[in-house]
Amino acid sequence: MEELITHEGIVLSTDGKMAHIQIVQSSACSACKAKAMCSSSESQAKEMDALMLEPMVPGDRAVVEVREHLAWRAVLLAYILPFVVMMAVIAVLELTTGLDEAVVGTLSLCAIALYYIGLSVFKHRLQKQFSFTARKI
Repeated sequence: MEELITHEGIVLSTDGKMAHIQIVQSSACSACKAKAMCSSSESQAKEMDALMLEPMVPGDRAVVEVREHLAWRAVLLAYILPFVVMMAVIAVLELTTGLDEAVVGTLSLCAIALYYIGLSVFKHRLQKQFSFTARKI
């Protein structure tokens, strides 16, 4: 069986088969009783859309799930590939041209910007691949 990554949340609204859900991501020490005295404890509320596996109404508690291999693919697309693009541009420009380091750095950042623009062009295709599902608790 494939591993699932799950988060609990609250349904904010529904639209057809999609639910807009708020999840609260907490740091590892959020369950600690001394967190009020500690400056390192933090939590963030995030909102996401998920395909409803069963009917839900706003206010319902839900579990949002995504397959683990999709999470790794998202990390690859969002962090690893842009780093590879940046390093490749830097290596090619440093080895083949006599450009100043500031110019090479600027061009590598422009290459990363183009990479993310390319991702945004294919946003709808990626959203179909990276689908979150929601079940009522």
